Amino acid sequence: MLPTSSSMKGRAGTHARDSSFLPQYLRRIVKWQQMDIEYTFWQMLHLCTSPKVVYQHTKYHKQTKNQWARDDPAFIVICTLLLLVSTMAYCAAYDHSTGHAVFVVILVLLFHFLVAGAVLATSCWFLTNTYLREEAPNSHVVEQRVEWLYAFDVHCNSFFPVFVLLYVIHYFLSPLLVAHGFVPVLLSNLLFMAALSYYHYLNYLGYDVLPFLERTTLFLYPIGIVIVLSPILILSGFNPSRYVMNMYFSQFT
Repeated sequence: MLPTSSSMKGRAGTHARDSSFLPQYLRRIVKWQQMDIEYTFWQMLHLCTSPKVVYQHTKYHKQTKNQWARDDPAFIVICTLLLLVSTMAYCAAYDHSTGHAVFVVILVLLFHFLVAGAVLATSCWFLTNTYLREEAPNSHVVEQRVEWLYAFDVHCNSFFPVFVLLYVIHYFLSPLLVAHGFVPVLLSNLLFMAALSYYHYLNYLGYDVLPFLERTTLFLYPIGIVIVLSPILILSGFNPSRYVMNMYFSQFT
């Protein structure tokens, strides 16, 4: 069956909007005066305390801007700067080589945040658009798809509480968490379990708010895996804090 003119226009309009929106989005990254810093910090606070409120505002954004993704790169910029500061703090405390410290900072910012985030966002974008979209009731309804930039927004939203738990709180608790014994193993596993579980919960909220998706509870399944694995890791004596710190600084044996 040939596509109807309405669906073709809908797709063409979406592609045209995306292609014209991304360059504008990238240009705003270097223009602080065009960023809403106050609203970004409001989002970051509520992602840790009441994330449903943030995604309620996402609905308002769709109604006013006709897109689900943010048109303001402030969240990504501020998150990157905070990650830079926290990584430098780790390097100052645990690294004894300036060259290696620079390598760690680049590794965290470029690969662990941007590249890994792009891969996760692309995976969720493909999954939702391929398998989780509701079938249009008739051929006259404009086809709706998850925007890639929205998928990256969801990842960034989900990542921020992980940053607070595993980069900020973990930093201050790290002398205790990397020590030997059962208590450090228990606390470290609980901290990582909370961070990963909250990440997947926020991922679920981000896609559940989209009215054209179904079976979004799929994004909650990894939480069950994390909860099952955590007691096993605790009983086996595995300390994720020591493991991660050894990956970066190789001084915890």
